[in-house]
Order: sequence, then C-alpha cells, then structure tokens
Amino acid sequence: MTLATVLSIIFGVSIGVYTAIRQYKWQDRVLNATATFFLVVPAAVMGLMVVLLDINFNNIVGNRVFYVTGLHSYQGSNPVLWLLDYLQHLILPTIVMTIPGMVGYHLTQRTYLLDTMNADYVRTARAKGLTLNAAIRRHALRTSLIPTAVDVAFSIAGVFTGAVITENVFAINGLGMYFTQTIANNDINGAVAVAAFGGVCTLTGALLSDIFSAWLDPRIRLS
Repeated sequence: MTLATVLSIIFGVSIGVYTAIRQYKWQDRVLNATATFFLVVPAAVMGLMVVLLDINFNNIVGNRVFYVTGLHSYQGSNPVLWLLDYLQHLILPTIVMTIPGMVGYHLTQRTYLLDTMNADYVRTARAKGLTLNAAIRRHALRTSLIPTAVDVAFSIAGVFTGAVITENVFAINGLGMYFTQTIANNDINGAVAVAAFGGVCTLTGALLSDIFSAWLDPRIRLS
C-alpha cells in the first residue's frame, strides 16, 4: 500500500501537470481517455485482468516470472533470493493498487492546475514576461497542489488499513482480508477494532491535510 500510494502520487501528479500544459493536444486526449477507462474499471475486475495476463505471460515465457498469490514462497536463507521472491509477489498487487490512484491524481491535478493557470496572478506574471512553464512552476503549481495534498493526507488511512479487494484477489493476509474475515465470521470485536483503527488513521490524515495546506499556502499560515 505504501509503495502503491507513493507511485500513484508521483506518476499521477506528473501526468496531470503534463496534460494540463498540453490541454486539448493529442497527448492530453490520449492520456485522459486512458485514465477515464481505468478509473471506471472496478478493482476486482482489474485484479482479475492482471492475474489472467500474468498467467498467460508466464505460459508464454515458460517460467513463473510473477506470482499471483501471497507475498512469499521462498523457504531458503539466501537474502538475495528472498528479496527477489518477495518482489515477484509484490509487483502485481502493487500495479493493481497504483493504477486507480494514479489516474485519480492525474485527472484531479489536471483540473486544479487548469483552474489555477487562468487565475489573475498567473496572467499578471505572464504579462510581466514570464514564460508559461516558468509561470506554472513559480505560481500556479504550488497553489494547485493544495487540494492534491489534502487527498494525499487522507490516503494515509488506506496505507494502514489495507486494500480489501486486492488482498482477497491475490490472497494476501493483510488487514483488509482480516476485516472481511471478521465480518464473515461475525467477529464483532475484530471488525470494530479495524473500523476504529481506520477512524484514527482518517483523523490523522485530516490533521496532516491542514498542515500540508498551511505549508503550501502562505495565506493560511498568516491567518
């Protein structure tokens, strides 16, 4: 979850800025159409699609390159082989969790930056001689990152509470799978514990969102 969150933020925000600068060009249209497609694909369907593609890929190459269940299968004591085995298990669920977050950050960051690019202070900077890229870097980008920073802060809850659907698709014994098992087994104490822990993580994310906003926006610090 941590790796998927970091990758989705980096790639999503970068692609959002890239497409906003190239609004209505072919790069913008292709990337937005691709992002919209992946945005509406349910996580369970995407997980099963990745599993089927991996099985076919392993059959084509004649070797098991990636694993589709669990997080480890190596039983030896070699740390290099253990790490390689762990990565072979980790790549596919990380991809499944990265794509939805990445396309979400891409579309929202593009919208935020386009709104900011049309603000009066950005137009003033352009009128004083700044190029478009310089005006975006110095003025528009920082302001447009404030809503994204709020979304990033609230995503922290998902990092600690796990991915329910992805963990069940890839048979990973994480907190998400444990939560579904507690519900299926009528384990009230376990379900309430996970829900309460998720609430604490959400409150922590709310606090961090205020801190990020104040750090990015001087007007909030002054008030």
